[in-house]
Amino acid sequence: MMKRDECLKVLAQYHTDQIVVAAYQAAQEWLVIKPNVLNYTAIGAMGQASSHGLGFALGLPNKRVLVLDGDGSLLMNLGSLVTIANEAPKNFIHFLCENGSYEANGGHPIPGAGVVSFADIAKAAGYPRSYEFSDLEVFESEIGRILQEEGPVFVDLKVEQGEQYPVDYDNLHSAERRRAFKEALDAIR
Repeated sequence: MMKRDECLKVLAQYHTDQIVVAAYQAAQEWLVIKPNVLNYTAIGAMGQASSHGLGFALGLPNKRVLVLDGDGSLLMNLGSLVTIANEAPKNFIHFLCENGSYEANGGHPIPGAGVVSFADIAKAAGYPRSYEFSDLEVFESEIGRILQEEGPVFVDLKVEQGEQYPVDYDNLHSAERRRAFKEALDAIR
């Protein structure tokens, strides 16, 4: 098992100008690890990170979109995998931080924790490439190649429940941050 923040720190080494759509716990950590004007937090829309990411990927086909999702969140919108596979955005990479729990709601176990293979579900939904990692060194050695692949790509990261990063609600929900994100998107178009 890996730690989510360690996986995100590895990913941050490869982050350049991609749009990052992050859900809940991953969002809290990503905003600390890799602050960037193109970070979009899907807080308050549990289960919708994948759909928001798809919207950005379709609307900005020349911009790479990385989704940082949680397993509890994805379960609330599992059908999005079929829609994403059907639309087949070449610029879309979906990372799942799988810890077997609804961590944002107190760590309650998700149905099928430890039994369900999200990588297999993504494959069955039609994702052409789907990966699963439980070893940080292996993830580290593969991530550079994966980020170059044509999407949609699904990457399941088997992680432990995380230690809570300090929640900066002002940053998560600030009008200034939302405005800066919109301006950055407008500049891309």
